[in-house]
Amino acid sequence: MEYKKLGDSDLLVSEICLGTMTYGQQNTIEEAREQLDYAVAQGINFIDAAEMYPVPGRAETQGKTEEYIGEWLVKQQRDKVIIVTKIAGPSRMEWIRGEKRRVDRANVEQALSDSLKRLRTDYIDLYQIHWPDRYVPLFGAPDYDPSQERDTVPIAEQLEVFADSIEAGKIRYLGLSNETPWGVCEFCHLAEKLGLPKVVSIQNAFNLTNRQFQIHLAEACRFNNVGLLAYSPLAFGLLTGKYLNGIPENSRLALFPGFGQRYEKQNVTEAVHCYVEIARQHGISPAQLALAFVRSRWFVTSTIIGATTMAQLKENISSIDVKLDPDLLTELDAVHIRYPNPTP
Repeated sequence: MEYKKLGDSDLLVSEICLGTMTYGQQNTIEEAREQLDYAVAQGINFIDAAEMYPVPGRAETQGKTEEYIGEWLVKQQRDKVIIVTKIAGPSRMEWIRGEKRRVDRANVEQALSDSLKRLRTDYIDLYQIHWPDRYVPLFGAPDYDPSQERDTVPIAEQLEVFADSIEAGKIRYLGLSNETPWGVCEFCHLAEKLGLPKVVSIQNAFNLTNRQFQIHLAEACRFNNVGLLAYSPLAFGLLTGKYLNGIPENSRLALFPGFGQRYEKQNVTEAVHCYVEIARQHGISPAQLALAFVRSRWFVTSTIIGATTMAQLKENISSIDVKLDPDLLTELDAVHIRYPNPTP
């Protein structure tokens, strides 16, 4: 396992990050504990969560993921584990902090306090804004539409609130998620201008069927030294090839119909078929190929994996042993040229 410095922070994070959004929905607390123990034993020191998890978001389960991690975390050496969680932005999930979910002082203080209690810790290593307070097209929405703009908490005001939490020792570093190039640059510009904490990370989707990050965000993050934590590296499981012949029983798409609409688009099946075939021709599992590709990108600091079974987890972590040679990468690029970004 390799470790990389995350942005301007002093955090050395494992190249694989354990995602936990299934804990409390598809995974029991015993299964979560087993996964966490195994991941740490393999050298993973980076655990990702969110106040809204597990997903799909429901009032009955909200916060259980953090609770499961907290039950495990109190038995660990705290300074050996890097814990990430996120504050939810504006949404229709009224069970999270009532009707006015904003990234303002009242909401940040409550969300942070609640997460610390569930995680059973005094501080969070990396606290991320799960999605922007302002309007942006999210989760596969096609275009920016100015008519959808809404009242928003100014970014400078958001940074001031997080600065106080950092000063109080409740947060070590701040990050973004599902952000845009403009958002990254504005957060970094205002932090420098006003002497406020600078974001060190961004958690956005990136995989073989969604390389949009490398078009503009890669540049913005490079010049602002913001590290990418790549989520959905398997494109909701599609890049494993398991959906090519229908929807398997107990799979995510079977359990939660409609939840994967981001991936129900033109050329997705064709692109996935090509990537899976390349993996098989080279004697690599499709999942390991997809994960190795994400890990190989110069702008990726850590790749977030998730699994519902131990077999999946072991396969995903073992992808660190897969190295993609230039010829294989050329084959992958040829598919990308033919089917560019079918799951943006």
